[in-house]
Amino acid sequence: MHNENELRKWRMILGSDKNDGTGCQLSPTDLRIDQTLEALYDHQRQGGLGPSSPNVSRWLGDIRSFFPASVVKVMQQDALKRLHLTQLLLEKEILEHADADVHLVATLLSLSRVIPEKTKSTARMVVQKVVDELLRKWQQPMQQAISGALSRSIRNLRPRHNEINWHLTIRKNLRHYQPAYKTIIPEIKVGYGRRRNALKEVILCLDQSGSMGASVVYSSIFGAVMASMPALQTKMVAFDTAVADLTEQLTDPVDLLFGVQLGGGTDIQQALTYCQQQITRPADTVLILITDLYEGGNPANMRKRAAELVSAGVQLIVLLALNDEGAPSYDHENAQFFADLGVPVFACTPDKFPDMMAAALGKQDMQQWASGNM
Repeated sequence: MHNENELRKWRMILGSDKNDGTGCQLSPTDLRIDQTLEALYDHQRQGGLGPSSPNVSRWLGDIRSFFPASVVKVMQQDALKRLHLTQLLLEKEILEHADADVHLVATLLSLSRVIPEKTKSTARMVVQKVVDELLRKWQQPMQQAISGALSRSIRNLRPRHNEINWHLTIRKNLRHYQPAYKTIIPEIKVGYGRRRNALKEVILCLDQSGSMGASVVYSSIFGAVMASMPALQTKMVAFDTAVADLTEQLTDPVDLLFGVQLGGGTDIQQALTYCQQQITRPADTVLILITDLYEGGNPANMRKRAAELVSAGVQLIVLLALNDEGAPSYDHENAQFFADLGVPVFACTPDKFPDMMAAALGKQDMQQWASGNM
């Protein structure tokens, strides 16, 4: 019995090749298991799980029947990698059991135009799951970092009557309490500052070409957090060869992500021109341009727009990427031009982004910040 089990194991490992040398006869169940493994791992049959093949759904069902969940996940990922079956992500069963992360969301966004109706709701659930996890992770650090940077601007020691922060004003004047009148003399008034207007304007200008997938996901999350902060007026602009203003979708990051069309060309100068038209207070505006700087439009106009923005007092920052992988391939000549303008150019990881925004809003030297943090 021991030898038979050993032969069976070697037969399953070696596959169905006639030269496997075991001479082991498999049971009907083992034969089906062998076929599911062969479809994926026998290099001579690559393509046997083509995306249009009816065998895909059967294969998905088989691996779930024969293998534990941990092995199923490995086989699904192997199918995506070994057979390049990105189309497998359009199968509802794959999406329901796939590991949901930023890269999966980016891939789904690139496929958003071809996702079948039966799978759309599942795809949205996957994206929602990742968005919720990222918001839980980054919302509080982002809000704390920005609130701290803006605290000096928010407090106003010469407020109008309707701008007085009475709680802080009373605390500041407790030493001026008058026992005879049972009240305090408010010698120091503390206000909220310009409560009716945002203290700073932030524009996230986002390249939605195919190589920027993870950056698109993180930008949408951070944009949504900033849009929820009254002290900031936040806008989101996405571009390829056209420009799309996604500001209204910032309240729902999932809708925003499905409004992005990953892939296509790049026209940075057109995007900068649009952003330039949206700026009303240049000295109070931070423009984050997230792109690899490969300009498919007019490079001369791109450089002209950038110079005009800097000259007007806009704080322009170029992020070559906003992801965990570091800087991708990028246009070094354009990067050098921006750097010569005094514009910091670097890749940023998500964990550094809150501090980076706080430094920018606090008008710190961003070149120095980048050199010490990147």
